[in-house]
Amino acid sequence: MSKSAKFETGMKVRRAVLGADYVDKAVAGVTDFSAPLQELVTENAWGTVWTREGLSLRDRSLMTVAMLIALNRPHELMIHLRGALNNGLSRTEIREIFLQAGVYCGMPAAVDAFRTAQELFHTLDEPQGS
Repeated sequence: MSKSAKFETGMKVRRAVLGADYVDKAVAGVTDFSAPLQELVTENAWGTVWTREGLSLRDRSLMTVAMLIALNRPHELMIHLRGALNNGLSRTEIREIFLQAGVYCGMPAAVDAFRTAQELFHTLDEPQGS
């Protein structure tokens, strides 16, 4: 993978938001086929957009969660819900995002978002070693 300054910065932000374990697993699974996508995402999304001034990481997470609900991307939503929690959003705030999205994106989108969050929260609330 590329080691540009934007890539390195992107990896730092990506790890901070999504968690080092998740990013390490994603990077470990990179193939010759998927490497260009990982470079693109890391350099451009994480190294360019997520690092811009003007919005906090918390605000970027809030917006990303809302957009993923609208796009019906539950896999990415699960990942970014962890990021939202890491960036300081509370479960109550996440619930309110879902309710707001339900009004504008449709109730099925909100139902799926709640389902995804409940799965994540259940995992996070399980005692370690279970």
